Amino acid sequence: MISSPSVVVLLYLVTIVCFVLALRFLSSPKHARKGNWVGGAGMLVAIGTTLALEGIGNWGLIAGGIAIGSVAGVVGARTVRMTAMPQMVAIFNGVGGGAAALIALSEWHEIVEPAAEETTSIVVSALIGSISFAGSVVAFAKLQELVSGRPIVFPGQNVVNMLVLLAAVALGVAAIAGAHEQWVLWAIVGLALLFGVLFVLPIGGADMPVVISLLNALTGLAASATGFVLDSTVLIVSGMLVGAAGTLLTLLMAKAMNRSVANVLFGAFGQVQAGTGAARGDDGRTVRATSPEDVAVQLTFARKVIVAPGYGMAVAQAQHDVRQLADLLEEKGVDVKYAIHPVAGRMPGHMNVLLAEANVPYTQLAEMDQINPEFPQADVVLVIGANDVTNPAARSDPASPIYGMPILDVDKAASIVVMKRSMNPGFAGIDNELYLDPKTTMLFGDAKDSVLKLIAAVKAV
Repeated sequence: MISSPSVVVLLYLVTIVCFVLALRFLSSPKHARKGNWVGGAGMLVAIGTTLALEGIGNWGLIAGGIAIGSVAGVVGARTVRMTAMPQMVAIFNGVGGGAAALIALSEWHEIVEPAAEETTSIVVSALIGSISFAGSVVAFAKLQELVSGRPIVFPGQNVVNMLVLLAAVALGVAAIAGAHEQWVLWAIVGLALLFGVLFVLPIGGADMPVVISLLNALTGLAASATGFVLDSTVLIVSGMLVGAAGTLLTLLMAKAMNRSVANVLFGAFGQVQAGTGAARGDDGRTVRATSPEDVAVQLTFARKVIVAPGYGMAVAQAQHDVRQLADLLEEKGVDVKYAIHPVAGRMPGHMNVLLAEANVPYTQLAEMDQINPEFPQADVVLVIGANDVTNPAARSDPASPIYGMPILDVDKAASIVVMKRSMNPGFAGIDNELYLDPKTTMLFGDAKDSVLKLIAAVKAV
């Protein structure tokens, strides 16, 4: 057991430093693995120090909780497919918020007449933790397609949401003012859970990266509030680190779409809409289909090829085959790069994670601002499952819901090949004008099957 307060403070300081360094390393794909290890080491020190404190009891319950959590974490990390990583992140994030709410309920039950400071921390932890838990569960259900990924809206939804939130806050104020009955906190938790569900339902799949970031920030704030409840400095600081990082990432993701956070959360973005006249082909342009053999010839004799991946590549589990195709082209002297849009996929950095899992060299991954100037020099661009992030309507059509959103400038390349299952719109619910560009050809089919056919055709050239 550790009896010296100074030793405890020192060990917790080591934990905090590890968390800060982990965030620093995670800012770069090259050092992300090291960041995970450093963060994990810091968490191990925090857990070990806490278990070594005097007064810790109920070792059977603690051991059982550690065993259950460890099994869930290992199984999740080892068996969940990379395409399901956003779902796993969402549900694990929700577990953190739920844990904060449960601790708040436990402490409220234990303290008969809590002080004002304790009451405030308990209420904040219960309120934010419950919202994060319920919202993350809905996000998981949308990502897992258990419910529609499109916005689910009803008349007056924003008004209802605001009333539910205000009711929860009002009860929180009453609790802080002295209403210490058990039902008060239960009512706060119930209303917060309801708000979390109603809050995420009207948000479409295209905005899931922003939602996941925001919910992650909320879980961090709930954890920090729980730190005040438990008088744990390390929990306060680590929670605030998560909250600050999640908030910053939320703002950056919204900026990447040239939209405000309010528009993301309350705009019901992603409802299926009729496209513009040009996107529907009313100007006489038509979609042109192509074959793997024709595309293989273009790729083989190109000097520069840029791959623009999207969620369709993730769904098809085609990242390993895409890397194999790129390796084959490089053997033939073709320069291959990957264009990464910051909001492509279903969570921040989704495409980076997928391609890194397929052992694509970090030097070939180029962010949007870095790669956009290179599209005019590209002979061929392979768009694999990306839709809204390649739509030129974002630049040219003021009536488009994505107008103003920075996109990958794939339409500036000499030739564009789009690999897609069908002509169905993406998460934004609108048609893509790129598909009618005279330089664009469509290779229809499952992305994995199409890439495998391309590999065989390139080998045959």
